[in-house]
Amino acid sequence: MQQQFTITAIGRVRSDRDQPIDDGWDAIPVRIELDPDAFTADALASLDQFSHAEIVYLFDRVTEAQIERGARHPRGRADWPKAGIFAQRGKNRPNRLGVTVCEIVKVEGLTLILKGLDAIDGTPVIDIKPVLSGFLPRGEVREPEWAREIMAAYWS
Repeated sequence: MQQQFTITAIGRVRSDRDQPIDDGWDAIPVRIELDPDAFTADALASLDQFSHAEIVYLFDRVTEAQIERGARHPRGRADWPKAGIFAQRGKNRPNRLGVTVCEIVKVEGLTLILKGLDAIDGTPVIDIKPVLSGFLPRGEVREPEWAREIMAAYWS
């Protein structure tokens, strides 16, 4: 059943943060620089008309040995219940993909300046998609209490 795919990074994250610390992501200025050998500024044309973009990136510093395929305590906290890797947003995922909705601050040529991207300097960016209200969750969003606790200081 397993298939393999080849995906090429479209650019890289540039940030002052070079370690995957769990919290305080909004305080870190972040930009994505598209690969100038593959794209022109036209690739980002009209993206500045959107308030947010969804960024797909690769947790490239997670080794095969660090990948989780079962359940674990989020952030290693035994006071939170074990949850399967697909019930978490941790970096140790089977395909090491991260996805974050970020505020677009500015578009400058081949550079996208963002607020709220939880990726570190040098992270390969796989895709950028504008956030459209029609793709936001329909109906109530439900989550366990431990998930709310994780997010309490995540952005601030």
